[in-house]
Amino acid sequence: MRRIAFLIIAGVCVATCVTSGRLTAQAPSAPLRQVAYLKASNPDAYDHFGEGGALPSHTGQTVAISGDGNTIAIGAPHEASNATGINGNQNDNSTYNAGAVYVYTRNGGTWQQQAYVKASNTGSGDYFGSFVSLSADGNTMAVASNWEASAAKGVGGDQTDNTIPQAGAVYIFTRTGGTWRQQAYIKASNTGEAGEEGDGDQFGFSLSLSDDGNTVAVGAIAEDSNASGINGDQANNASNSAGAVYVFARSGSTWSQQAYIKSSTPPEYTNGDLFGFSVMLSANGNTLAVGAYDEGGSARGINGAIDNMRGGSGAIYVFTRNGATWSRQAYLKSSRSEQGDSWGVSVTLSDDGNTLAAGSVDEDCKATGVNPAGCDNDFKTDVSTGAVTIWVRNGTTWTEQAYLKSSNTDTEDWFGIRTMLSGDGNTLVVTASNEDSAAQGINGKQDDNSAVEAGSAYLFTRTGTTWAQQAYVKSSNNQAYDEFGNSAAVSANGRTIVIGGRGEDSNARGVNGNQADNSVDEAGAAYVFAR
Repeated sequence: MRRIAFLIIAGVCVATCVTSGRLTAQAPSAPLRQVAYLKASNPDAYDHFGEGGALPSHTGQTVAISGDGNTIAIGAPHEASNATGINGNQNDNSTYNAGAVYVYTRNGGTWQQQAYVKASNTGSGDYFGSFVSLSADGNTMAVASNWEASAAKGVGGDQTDNTIPQAGAVYIFTRTGGTWRQQAYIKASNTGEAGEEGDGDQFGFSLSLSDDGNTVAVGAIAEDSNASGINGDQANNASNSAGAVYVFARSGSTWSQQAYIKSSTPPEYTNGDLFGFSVMLSANGNTLAVGAYDEGGSARGINGAIDNMRGGSGAIYVFTRNGATWSRQAYLKSSRSEQGDSWGVSVTLSDDGNTLAAGSVDEDCKATGVNPAGCDNDFKTDVSTGAVTIWVRNGTTWTEQAYLKSSNTDTEDWFGIRTMLSGDGNTLVVTASNEDSAAQGINGKQDDNSAVEAGSAYLFTRTGTTWAQQAYVKSSNNQAYDEFGNSAAVSANGRTIVIGGRGEDSNARGVNGNQADNSVDEAGAAYVFAR
């Protein structure tokens, strides 16, 4: 085993961890370095290329990387072209917030844009690209448009209807050679009616593809049924924004709905839970983790009693598939869960589904490091520092393995807004899009707070059962309000990492352009790191 020296940079222990208050050395992995700076081929003000966020107004995870690390897809949900399909006219700006997705491929060590992707029914305010997910080989891509307004139901319905604002849709694209085409247009089986304020179910608020691209899970946070469990009553609207998850499966080139999944929470407690705020499938598609950002249970730990006594604490539900049949396996609450924490704002699984990490942007403990002692997570302080909890599964039994804080915990940093695990579960990227340091690059000065909401990312690794922070990551052109870390993705081997910054302001186009320009407000950018 290769060994390298431990470092202390800017007063921060790198490749160390704190376990029950004791500092434990860990051999660091290969050095992390930025290798590419990605921009849209048609950047414009407020396109928010690489957007993502913890709140519904910030849409979803718009950065994805294939398992092999050779394909990256990045959404710009506010892009305004009226084009449809693949590689259309990018210069049109007539359709406000229509959205677009940009696909990049790596040849050797060089990245280049391969495709400019639009919906087949581009419409104003649809936010196409609000969430993206790729198969392991990068040849299947799922794209959400969570404000798309068609009243269609199921697969391949009428795309031209615009009667239900924010109903949401998902589009499946496939690649043959270097050519992309749309394969499917997917809607919920209970698209329903517009709500009292004109809002629909937001089908596509979250989504996740299996490695083979044959299973996709789709979250709809504003779905209103009070059903519980698997394949319950979809027709009622008795529980406002309870949320739901839909699973679709592909046979050949044909997609069909396999399951309609609700939380196991009793109907009287589901109002406003936002079940489906985050979703993640294991590599084989047989394990599904679902975050319920606003769930109100007072339990802590595994499979506790379900009530509604700790509002907004958040929860994670684990479901498993046997053949085509889904069932609930676990109901997870952090051991330090408190009212208003918002656990489940992000979830991620290892390939085998046996390691799960979930973020809480509103957790209030001010401690730092791994498993900090004496962590005061009192919701009354309302400092929203953020945290991540890691669980592991042995057979069908889940246990909590670690509780992570950043190395520079601060008020309203939103540490945990994004959590992304490598395939083996031993590498974890956690972002804090509101962190305020003006540092640039890797392991810079963390105690500076002069760049408001610049954003940062943290690289953790696991050796055995011990977690350690390995790196503190900033963009190469870090500035205030860039919100670096709004979105993130990690290749299966954990060696390629992509991080989006929705508020970055450069007018550069394509790959590795001029980062110093600040003439296009919130155009957005993405950064590729290698280790």
